[in-house]
Amino acid sequence: MKQHLNTLFVTTDGAYLAKDGQAVAVRVDKQTRLRVPLHNLDGVVCFGRVGLSPVLMAACAEAGVTISLLSQYGRFRAAIVGFTPGNVLLRRQQYRAADDPGLACRVARNVVAAKIANARSVLLRALRDAPESQTMAPLSAAAERMARHLEDARTVDSLERLRGFEGEAAAAYFGVFGRLIRVEEEAFSFSGRVRRPPTDPVNALLSFLYSILMHDARSACETVGLDAAVGFLHRDRPGRPGLALDLMEELRPFLVDRLVLSLINRRQVRASGFTTTAAGAVAMNDKTRKHVLVAYQKRKQDTIRHPFLGEKTSVGLLVHLQARLLARHLRGDLDAYPPFIWR
Repeated sequence: MKQHLNTLFVTTDGAYLAKDGQAVAVRVDKQTRLRVPLHNLDGVVCFGRVGLSPVLMAACAEAGVTISLLSQYGRFRAAIVGFTPGNVLLRRQQYRAADDPGLACRVARNVVAAKIANARSVLLRALRDAPESQTMAPLSAAAERMARHLEDARTVDSLERLRGFEGEAAAAYFGVFGRLIRVEEEAFSFSGRVRRPPTDPVNALLSFLYSILMHDARSACETVGLDAAVGFLHRDRPGRPGLALDLMEELRPFLVDRLVLSLINRRQVRASGFTTTAAGAVAMNDKTRKHVLVAYQKRKQDTIRHPFLGEKTSVGLLVHLQARLLARHLRGDLDAYPPFIWR
């Protein structure tokens, strides 16, 4: 099993990362603020204006440490990785499966079904905890619609129709997502998903953490030997890590959406921790961003029992386990890809 290593998040504007012996040195105003041994790292995530030395980039590539470059809002820009490990036969099989509409649909169908099921579980758990009838009725209606989309997704034989069911289920889910927020503050009102750029604190949190999850998913693909750019649900597009986006779909509700709700409802983030630009984009300030990252890393340390493997694992290893299960399916060791379904 893959050892659960750490990710270094660099959020300070103007920071510069350099190689210092066998460690990463984080320098601000030419002063070393942090020094982390390379062997303790699985990835480095840089937000906004962060510089990197060529020597450090080469060392990270050789050590298998993925560097992800994100905008200050958390949007993925680029990644620096070394040679892809793994068997070339696995990648060739991945390309064949992605080019076969039937095979691609079977993998994508399981991914979408798990995504809908996990999102629906978020609503059902909220229903059990919500005594107010005004909240329960819309949640129940959305859960019922999603149940129908779930059944459709499990049997559809077309990728286009599958994406349609996914979109309808997402619309039902995010249409009531704001009702799961118990904080009565105008700043945390949520009327729908807005991505580029996020225009309210809730969307800012979702987009930010989805970007972090994508970094983890991309790292998982590279570790197993899969090509992170070639997906089944998300088709090829220059610069887009399609397979990483596929892998993270089933984990979004369980890992990110629930964390966002927890951060808001427990008042661990405040409206004062967000700023709005002249263009209308909403972003976290440095203090809030660091608090969110700590909460995400802490969440990854929680343990659960994997529904397919039947073994206890940390939440942070789920995406790595799913990547390995997908590789086993592509090799022919498993008849179908077993997605993560939250029990």
